[in-house]
Amino acid sequence: MAHLYGLDAAGTRLAQTAASIAAEVAARHAEDVDRKGRFPKESVAALAEAGLFGLCLSPSVGGAGQAPRTFAAVAEELGQVCASTAMIYVMHVTAAQAIASATTLAGRDDLLRQIAAGKHLTTLALSERGSRSQFWAPVSKLVEQGTGYTTHAHKSWVTSANHADSYVSTAQRPGAASPLESTIYLIRRGSAGVRVAASFDGLGLRGNDSTAVEIEGLAVAKGDLISDLGAGATTKLEVILPWFSVGTAAMANGLCRAAVAATAKHLAGTGFEHTGTQLRDLPTLRARLARMSARTEQARALLGYTVAEMEHPSETTPLFVLQSRFASLEAAVDVTDGAMKACGGAAFSRQLGVERTFRDARAGWVMAPTADHLLEFVGRALTGLPLF
Repeated sequence: MAHLYGLDAAGTRLAQTAASIAAEVAARHAEDVDRKGRFPKESVAALAEAGLFGLCLSPSVGGAGQAPRTFAAVAEELGQVCASTAMIYVMHVTAAQAIASATTLAGRDDLLRQIAAGKHLTTLALSERGSRSQFWAPVSKLVEQGTGYTTHAHKSWVTSANHADSYVSTAQRPGAASPLESTIYLIRRGSAGVRVAASFDGLGLRGNDSTAVEIEGLAVAKGDLISDLGAGATTKLEVILPWFSVGTAAMANGLCRAAVAATAKHLAGTGFEHTGTQLRDLPTLRARLARMSARTEQARALLGYTVAEMEHPSETTPLFVLQSRFASLEAAVDVTDGAMKACGGAAFSRQLGVERTFRDARAGWVMAPTADHLLEFVGRALTGLPLF
């Protein structure tokens, strides 16, 4: 059966590799990662070793040269088993695409080769305490100093904060008239003035190591710039937002699939001794499961259409990107809620892993751009208004 995201032979093999890592590595550690709120080092190491760090990078730097459709398939496979691993991977691939888009970053190709070789984990550091989930509007500023710049910032919700080898960050250009005149730049591990402020203890995605990063007097050289001065908004809209949206939508779809599978298994395998019937014999529970499955496949179908649209862009492509992310996030919230209701006390007691998908699904709803932001963006686009 053809993959819903339209994978070719190479993409299918890579998705199967991700599925094997999910089943053989991530599944063994997912519960421990969630309970302890620890980084899923085993899964991340397996992804690196399998060459999936460079999934969408050019073969010229050792990457697999895959399109967003394969990225979606890989993220979905990971999301079905360990959403924390999927989140780390989505942030890494998105940040790597931003790095690949750079024309001013010194040593860009050498860095991309390290990423493709599985020797460098990268991530995004865009959101700030001062502008919260409005990641497109940094309050931090680059200040000219000598031949380069310095900056101060409080970056919030940085995935892989304690483990990433680099952060793709943003600040206003010197003399900016508004936060939209931003610049994307790279921070490398060990840079003076960069400190991870705390550890993460959240409701869901407990292993994704998402926490604040404090930047005090960081020296930013011109060779650290990923975008041209003041052109950061273009990189965010044309590179970061589309890749991030595809990845997080696919991760949400993976959570949906996991919830549907766990619910179906529970209904088919659990029954009533006094009547000799199974839970699946109750029409109300069968109907709930059917709605969950339909909602899941609707979201997956929209994402499948969107990744195809991205390969041949039109003026409607950004709209589909935003809509597909919202549809998948909303589906994940609704489907995992349905799983909790259908599975009852067994779900609440952690026996099925359903409550973990329920908690993990809530993270996407509040992750920038939030579901409310996505609706606002779509509404503005549909009525001919600029997004910002």
